[in-house]
Amino acid sequence: MKYPSWIVEEVKKNKKDLRQNQAESVAADLNLKKLHTVCDEALCPNKGNCFKNGEATFLILGDICTRNCGFCSVKKGKAEPPDSSEPKRIADLAVKWRLKYVVFTSPTRDDLPDYGAAHYANVIKEIRKADKNILTEPLIPDFKGEIEHLEKVLEAGPSVLAHNIEMPERLYREYRKGSDYVRSLKILENSKKLFPFIPVKSSLILGLGEKESEIKKTVKDLFSHGCEILCIGQYLAPSEKHKKIEKFYSPMEFKEYEDYALTVGFKAVLSAPLVRSSYKAKELYLKFIGA
Repeated sequence: MKYPSWIVEEVKKNKKDLRQNQAESVAADLNLKKLHTVCDEALCPNKGNCFKNGEATFLILGDICTRNCGFCSVKKGKAEPPDSSEPKRIADLAVKWRLKYVVFTSPTRDDLPDYGAAHYANVIKEIRKADKNILTEPLIPDFKGEIEHLEKVLEAGPSVLAHNIEMPERLYREYRKGSDYVRSLKILENSKKLFPFIPVKSSLILGLGEKESEIKKTVKDLFSHGCEILCIGQYLAPSEKHKKIEKFYSPMEFKEYEDYALTVGFKAVLSAPLVRSSYKAKELYLKFIGA
């Protein structure tokens, strides 16, 4: 399927941004600290823009996933044990870059007893220790729905708790084997019940064959389960081996879904072709709190 002009032009702009000095400096720092980013591993189309602005979404717990979602480029295989020095390295780099808002995520680690929850909590704690004014947004896996692991992350005090629903329920069997739509909704719901003052965020990707009615139902499901911040973006196949793109949504269609989510009750929504869950995360958070 041919890529539309609104995608092509933005991708070209991001590639140009990658050649700027700041972007090269960010890449060098990450290499020096031996840190991964979801920008690289998930082949994010916004990488150039974020690196140019001295931003990156850290990928903790290695770059190997224990699941194999059909739309994701993160490698599947046997993962290494957690690196206990990683949280401090991230905190050090956050201070060096003078970040005010840090987003971090991980591959799904079903091989770990707590699915990586303690490591998430340690990243939050190390960042706060380095600079108590830095805001944090962990984008967590589902922890197999086990509430004690979710609670461990929340107790560390993140500024926002994010967990992505990704797509309507009907598509889970084909695209998200090992994951469960209802379980993901429960993660969001339990987050809000356990720590009602921590905003809850999720994300949808469109273009995998979903229907309009399914998108709207998913938006309503998210809101009714405590989600308050929403991102909606276009699926872009990482390679020919991945699930093909079924539809390209226009910028106008994304705007219509943003308006719909706001009428449902969401306080902050970002919806556009190249939006990803961590893209402009600080701006979206500030919109949520009304700053």
